[in-house]
Amino acid sequence: MRSAREIWEAALGELQLQINKPNYQTWFAGTEGLEYTDGHFYIGTPNTFVAEYLEKNQRSLIEKTLIGLIKSRVVAHFQVSAVQPEPTDGYAYRETLQAIDSNTSAFNPKYTFESFVVGSSNRLAYAAAQAAAENPGRGYNPLFIYGGSGLGKTHLLQAIGHSLAEKHASVLYVSGEQFTNEFIDAIRHKSTEEFRNKYRSVDALMVDDIQFISGKEQTEESFFHTFNELHNSNRQIVVTSDKLPQSMPGMEERLRSRFEWGLTVDIQPPDMETRLAILQAKAEQADTQIALDVLEMVAQQARRNIRELEGSLNRIIAYAKLLRSQVTHEVATKALTDINRKCETGGQISHVKLLGTVADYFQLDVETIIGPRRDKEAALARQVSMYLLKQQDVYSLSEIGKLVGGRTPSTVSYACEKIAQDIENSPVLKRKVMDIQSSLKSD
Repeated sequence: MRSAREIWEAALGELQLQINKPNYQTWFAGTEGLEYTDGHFYIGTPNTFVAEYLEKNQRSLIEKTLIGLIKSRVVAHFQVSAVQPEPTDGYAYRETLQAIDSNTSAFNPKYTFESFVVGSSNRLAYAAAQAAAENPGRGYNPLFIYGGSGLGKTHLLQAIGHSLAEKHASVLYVSGEQFTNEFIDAIRHKSTEEFRNKYRSVDALMVDDIQFISGKEQTEESFFHTFNELHNSNRQIVVTSDKLPQSMPGMEERLRSRFEWGLTVDIQPPDMETRLAILQAKAEQADTQIALDVLEMVAQQARRNIRELEGSLNRIIAYAKLLRSQVTHEVATKALTDINRKCETGGQISHVKLLGTVADYFQLDVETIIGPRRDKEAALARQVSMYLLKQQDVYSLSEIGKLVGGRTPSTVSYACEKIAQDIENSPVLKRKVMDIQSSLKSD
């Protein structure tokens, strides 16, 4: 009988491929399989905040993943698996969760310079990150690292944090989304002074996915003044993004220009040799013996980013454990079969096709749906797109918001609820949504 822990490890291997890295680390990295009995699967979380989030936002995706592994109906339950101090309110807890100051245990222990595999695609970024860690505030300040999703930007960011924290520097590491949420909460709770003190009193500020604040005027203004304060006092600033500063049209020019004051470096997708080296390193970390031909097969198939590589390897290892088998070429091929099918029919192609289909039915273009237009027709098409993306049980509210032009999770939630109600009251809209769904299934 497979244990709940083993089943959940396999599930995490799949979930890691379907969820962006910041969300996976925040909500899934600290979870564990506790018990599986009579169709009920109990998942342990580090605190009630994570349990409530998974219950509300990720239940469908988790149950779908577990059903695929167990091959029978599953109901997921979330509960705290260790005694944790309860937060006094959301804002206070987020501060505890997100603020990382002089405490190396708060960083992912795997994300160090020593564990970063250097290749031709990331050598410059690696060298720049080391320089920023060795001479903070005076070498490359700010350091701007950009590149596609899953290529190692977060790894380098946290490696810098590890290095600085070991020198007893105060380090604050947040994502662009977290900075925005804290700023909004600070306004709501009338604690903006406390917010400013928190961000402007550190030796180093590191922000992952800075592009998230683009177009949010008040958030940009707050970050602009925070940047000036830290930079003027020679404190290190490191940010990452999926695009160059000048390629963020929603970002204020004065903020974009400041990102270009220091050094801008990119990370490209890894070549075959680097992919193979990464897989070998990951296998060693997992203390698992895997034949070279198996690693070469994975490296050939997973070409896009490091997250895809690691996710594929994790799935193979977990699948072999479930079968009580060695990691053979046959086992690896079987483990990756479902992933390859999902890559062909889901993910990036799926949401592009969905938006295009909705645009066709409303006689609009995709740019209108994801753009700023707010007339009745454009707004309805946009809300239907959000609703249909949510129905897939693949994307979180935050991810859906990003796919339709950078909308907030609350906007997505409102749109989904509104369309669900309107479908019940409008036969015309119900038919249109059903036609779109039928068209998607027939493609």
